[in-house]
Amino acid sequence: MGGLQPWHWIIVIAVFVLLFGAKKLPDAARSLGKSMRIFKSEIKEMQSESRSEETPTAKPIASERADVAAPRPDVAAPAPEQSPDRHTA
Repeated sequence: MGGLQPWHWIIVIAVFVLLFGAKKLPDAARSLGKSMRIFKSEIKEMQSESRSEETPTAKPIASERADVAAPRPDVAAPAPEQSPDRHTA
């Protein structure tokens, strides 16, 4: 009872033909199809852009990076190692 019956569709089609004429309906349908294709391509482009923005490359916070962290005063720095090819006298 909630859906459109076949005779409803016939009335709707008859109203369109009377309002727009039989010659303009194919052009209107063609324009509608082009508009839908453009709309779908724009939606796909927006989705691909949003996916690339959602997954940025992870950069560590400055306090977590080992190369920036300041040395702790309570830990002694290790002694520099000498390479085996250098011999001290």
